[in-house]
Amino acid sequence: MEGRKIQLGRIAGAGFAMLLMGTPAFAQTEGGSGLDLVDMFNQMGPAALAVAVILFIMSFWSVGVAIERFYTFNQATKQSKMYAPLVAKHLKEGRLKEAIALSSAKEYRYSHLAKVVLAGLQEYQFQQESGANLTREDLLDTVRRSIQRATALTSNDLKKGVSGLATIGATAPFVGLLGTVVGVINAFVGIASSGSGGIGAVSAGIAEALVETALGLFVAIPAVWFYNYLSGKLEFFNVEMDNSSSEMVDYFIKKTA
Repeated sequence: MEGRKIQLGRIAGAGFAMLLMGTPAFAQTEGGSGLDLVDMFNQMGPAALAVAVILFIMSFWSVGVAIERFYTFNQATKQSKMYAPLVAKHLKEGRLKEAIALSSAKEYRYSHLAKVVLAGLQEYQFQQESGANLTREDLLDTVRRSIQRATALTSNDLKKGVSGLATIGATAPFVGLLGTVVGVINAFVGIASSGSGGIGAVSAGIAEALVETALGLFVAIPAVWFYNYLSGKLEFFNVEMDNSSSEMVDYFIKKTA
């Protein structure tokens, strides 16, 4: 999985480089050679190069998180659709142990619904087998709290890495802007060194600045897309878990009536 993330990140970086080199600014002209992206990166100062490296790391990380979350969310959706009718059948027939065994099966380890239902069933079974003399209200309250804890933990687990996408989407343009400022500074240093204000003295610095800006946007835009999509899926999962929690409490109310 990690190798796949790195490979996709490299493909993204290579695609960005090819996109830039295909633009007129980097194309070869008849009268001479245009700007070369590889040479420009090699000639970057330490500060500008550090900014570019940070942006590439942010890009690789966001793509890796997105791929991992897409896989996890897809498995959670698929497994929960298979799990829900099966556990409902067991509960309707009063087969509590079979429902617990089903909920803890490896085939449903990604299912968010299985985790929530399992917590309620295990707590109810524990209270029944421990011989605790709890009133009906106390028993239901104990099961309800167990389900709420499981819901909170599962929701937090589903959010893993998603907030980082929001951070990258919000900060990558500013990191690119920092590189832009460094490039502009280098352009003015070139003017001062050459003693001329011609385009040749400032072209490298300006190109460096614009590449840093484009790279920041290239990192930020997909990260924002990923974040918005995954946030929508998280809201859907939370609604499903809330509904399952409510149905479980209703089931135990009827069972203890």
